[in-house]
Amino acid sequence: MVLDPEQLLRKAYEAFNARKIDEALALMCDDVVWPNGMEGGVVHGHSGVREYWTRQWAMINPTVHPIEIREQADGCLDLEVHQLVKDLQGAVLVDRTVHHVYRLRDGRIASMEIRE
Repeated sequence: MVLDPEQLLRKAYEAFNARKIDEALALMCDDVVWPNGMEGGVVHGHSGVREYWTRQWAMINPTVHPIEIREQADGCLDLEVHQLVKDLQGAVLVDRTVHHVYRLRDGRIASMEIRE
């Protein structure tokens, strides 16, 4: 089943928030480029995203919920998202709105970048 871009991205956020790595990775290209929001830089491919998320979730408890999706002139999708990050004891570390900008290829996520 082919998902439209909005369905694809909403499903990716649902999988991330539920910590279902394999479901999220299935929505990404094998050579996906993903931002390392904790340490800077990017990670590459499914193994890079898996390692990054596994390390991240061992230190913090982030959830991200899409608010609004806008298509940009260059074909990218700009998602305004609410980001809530808690420490492992439940204290809020970050509560803000940011933008996640996606490029899709062949019906899957090819890259994402974070814009403040």
